[in-house]
Amino acid sequence: MHEHERAGDVRAVPAQLLDRGFRLLALREFRAADQPPAIALIRQTILRDVHRVHRHGVSFGCTFLPQIMQWLIELLGRPSLHPPDYPASPAYRNPAWPSFHWRPESRLWEEGVETVEWHVDVIFADSASFDAFTARWRDRLTGGGAPSDAGDGSKAAL
Repeated sequence: MHEHERAGDVRAVPAQLLDRGFRLLALREFRAADQPPAIALIRQTILRDVHRVHRHGVSFGCTFLPQIMQWLIELLGRPSLHPPDYPASPAYRNPAWPSFHWRPESRLWEEGVETVEWHVDVIFADSASFDAFTARWRDRLTGGGAPSDAGDGSKAAL
């Protein structure tokens, strides 16, 4: 099991298994009293790069890599569903899809660097879908199984 020993390390770390989900380190925020925070993106084998630039600025959202998205669509259906009277009624979130929750954790490193470790909790709606996910993507959850496609968005740091 790999754990970061230096604040500048951005290698993927194994996911921590939770009840019907997992916790994954996604970002490291460096804090200094007289400077704006700096962000390091942790390399991922499950989630896309959480840093997105769009016309209104920067956002930090979570979604799975494309091959995992496709697999989940085959298992659970599309992430959003349309009601029978669509477009009169808006589309809605598929309740079978996992939910994402950010969890900050302060950390003081040996060299005196203070960071906030931003973890993402991915929680599945039921045990059966989580069990299927872990059976298929176990190598990614343990920190192995690096993505093979070039456009996966796994950048080292910002």
